[in-house]
Amino acid sequence: MKTTTFQTIHIPKLKQRMMQILVTGRTFAILTICSMLFFILLGLGTMLHKQVNTSPTTSMKGFAAAVSSHFFLDMIGMEIPHMSNTSEEPILSKQKIGAFLFQMLTNVNPMDPKSMLSHEMPGLGRDDAVPLRIGVGNDTMTGPEDYHDAALPKDEVHPNDLPTPTVDIPKKDVPAIPEKVPVKDTDIGKTANDPKQTASGKKVVFIYHSHNRESWNPVLGETVKEPSSAKKNITLVGKRLANTLEKLGVGAMHSSTDYMTTMKSYSWNYSYKYSRATVKEAMAQNDDLQYFFDIHRDSQKREKTTVKINGKDYAQVFFIIGHGNKNWRQNEAFASKIHDKLEKDYPGISRGVWGKTSANGNGEYNQSLSPNSFLIEIGGVDNTLEESYRTADVLAQLIADTYRNAEKVNAPSSDRSGAKGK
Repeated sequence: MKTTTFQTIHIPKLKQRMMQILVTGRTFAILTICSMLFFILLGLGTMLHKQVNTSPTTSMKGFAAAVSSHFFLDMIGMEIPHMSNTSEEPILSKQKIGAFLFQMLTNVNPMDPKSMLSHEMPGLGRDDAVPLRIGVGNDTMTGPEDYHDAALPKDEVHPNDLPTPTVDIPKKDVPAIPEKVPVKDTDIGKTANDPKQTASGKKVVFIYHSHNRESWNPVLGETVKEPSSAKKNITLVGKRLANTLEKLGVGAMHSSTDYMTTMKSYSWNYSYKYSRATVKEAMAQNDDLQYFFDIHRDSQKREKTTVKINGKDYAQVFFIIGHGNKNWRQNEAFASKIHDKLEKDYPGISRGVWGKTSANGNGEYNQSLSPNSFLIEIGGVDNTLEESYRTADVLAQLIADTYRNAEKVNAPSSDRSGAKGK
């Protein structure tokens, strides 16, 4: 007789084992999810840190860089009487402090109503810029205004109700400015290619125009939002700058290329791509080039782009630095040298050094090609050619001084000692 053996299944033990497996699996899943979230947050933090490090905001970050030397002199003047500012309106007025604090806290410029809507309506804030250095000629901290590629009707009128800012500089402190300022282009470029006008015969400055057809209402005899011309345009100011540099002994090259006629299937959106090829070609043909200036004119009205110094009107300037260039701080340092010289010798002409990212413009402006490169906005749509020429002459003098100082620093020690011994 066979005996059948039955194996007893212990239900409690099986249940306990299943629970252990489930607990282990849940723990593993939780650890996996936590690890994934950790690396995602780490990646986002790295991206955010990189963006903050390359694109300063209008907060307290970079506060010292955003104010001029006059600001600190005014602060010291509160404690030291003989260092008080002699201008009629102090830099630290209640209005300016209030406007600065309000803009810092709300990111809204009380002097610019459009800024109240710029963060809510797409497109309104695309031309926003970050102030890196503010000039005394820009009390409201108003940044440059880009062309939006949408001209208004020809018959639209823009009245100029606000007076031109006035700055009186003691005559003895004003560096010499050429008095004869030609309104026509007849004298421009006559010496631009003459090596005899330069100290060494080298061409060290290259001037070009990404938006070469930018013009002015007074020159064209019309009143439109965005005046444009194939002949009477910003290239005339670039030629004036090159011509004056040559007369001052600094070799300069100038490109007046009209991309609208030379580029097949021209598109305004590719302006900096076209001009980049121009700059690279110039660099390939001339190894001596050190300084590169893209000259534009701003899209703002006369009251925001003009200053009167000792009875004469000058077109004001913006210096634009592209934060799309990872080495933008080198370009900003170079632009600040010119800005500081303007603040010292011609206070009121500079509206400051401004930074832009790719979120509100090209963002790079060909400035990665050289640390000695920046974009200059000279005047606005309502300035005259004569006013722009005056400012070009001033810029040429300061650029020439900067170049000579750099040459002295870079000269061999034997040359410097020999010069001292003479």
